[in-house]
Amino acid sequence: MTGFATAFLVLSFVLTIGLLVQIAGYIIDGLPARLIGRFAAVSFPETLQWTIPLALLVSSVLTFSRLSADSEISAMRACGINLWAVMKYPALFAAACTVLCAWINNEIVPRGHEVRRSLASRISVGNAIDLIEPGRKITDFPGVTLYVARKEGNWLYDVTATDTTDTNVVRTIHAERALATGEGKDMALDLYMVKVDPVDAGRGGMASGRYVHYPVKMKDGKYTKKNKDLTFREIVAKMRADRAALRAGAVSRKAARRDFSKLKVEFSKRFVFAMASLCFVLVGVPLGIRSQRRESTAGMAVSLCVALGYYLCAMLMLSMQKNYAIHPETLLWLPVGACFALSAYLTRRNL
Repeated sequence: MTGFATAFLVLSFVLTIGLLVQIAGYIIDGLPARLIGRFAAVSFPETLQWTIPLALLVSSVLTFSRLSADSEISAMRACGINLWAVMKYPALFAAACTVLCAWINNEIVPRGHEVRRSLASRISVGNAIDLIEPGRKITDFPGVTLYVARKEGNWLYDVTATDTTDTNVVRTIHAERALATGEGKDMALDLYMVKVDPVDAGRGGMASGRYVHYPVKMKDGKYTKKNKDLTFREIVAKMRADRAALRAGAVSRKAARRDFSKLKVEFSKRFVFAMASLCFVLVGVPLGIRSQRRESTAGMAVSLCVALGYYLCAMLMLSMQKNYAIHPETLLWLPVGACFALSAYLTRRNL
C-alpha cells in the first residue's frame, strides 16, 4: 500500500500541474468564480481514471521486483505458497479500483467534458478577438469564416471573410486592414480598402470601397451534449432509443447503425479504461518477479512499456469507430484480452 500511495501522489501531482495552469489562465481571463470552481470540482477527480491504474502498475512492478530480488518469493515457494495465492489480495484491491474507475468514467468524466465545453463556449463569447489567429481559418463565428494574414493588437491585416449569413449567396469580403472592436458579446470589424464579391444575390460583380463597418455575431454560448457528455443512465437510454428507432425503420438504416456503433464504442471505452486497473496488476506482478532487479529505473521502464502498449492499442481501436462493419466496440477489448493472456502465461512461468 505504501508503494501504491507514493506512486499515486506523484502521478496525481504531475497530472494536476496542467490543470492548475489552466485554472490560473481562467482566473486571469476574469471568468466567474462559480464556473471556475465547477471546472475544478470535476477536473481533479477526473485525473483518477489515469492515476489509479498507473499507480497500481508502478507499485506492482516495483514491489514484487524488490521481493524477488530479496528472495522473498523463493521463500514463499519453499513454504508451499504459490504465486496465485500471492496475487489474490493485490487482484482484489485492483478489482475494487476497477469498480471505482468505472464509476468515475461513467459519472465524473462525462460531466467534466460537458463543463469544459460549456466553459469553452463562455470563453469564446467573452473573448472574440482572442479567437483570431493569423494564418488560420477561424470558423467560430456563425455564418462567417475569417482569415487574417497578420495581427497587431486589435489591428488585422489582409483580412478575408466568407459570409454565408444570406442563404441565397456566398459573399467574399477582402480588406487590406481592419480594426476589431467589441460590441457587447459580439465583435465589429472596421474594414478599410474593401472589396466585396458579389454585392448581393440579385446582382453579380465586385464592388469596392474605402470603409465598411462589418458586425460579426458570436455564438450564443449554448452547447449540445455529445456522446462523451452522457452519463451511464443517459447513454443506456439513448442506446435503447436508437435501437428502437432502427427496428421501427424511423431513420436511415445506415445512419442509425453508424450512430449506434459510436454509442457502443463510447460505452465500451469507459469500461476498457476502467479495466486497466485490474489488467495492470495481473501483468505487473509476474513482470516484477521476472525482472529480479533492485533498480527502480528498470521497474519504471517495464511499467511504461505496459501502459503505453495498453493505451495505444485502445486508441488504435478507437480510431476505427467510423467503420461500424468491423465492430470496433468489440475490437476495443483486445488490450484487455491481451493482458489476461500475458498474465496467464507469465504467472504459469513463475509458478
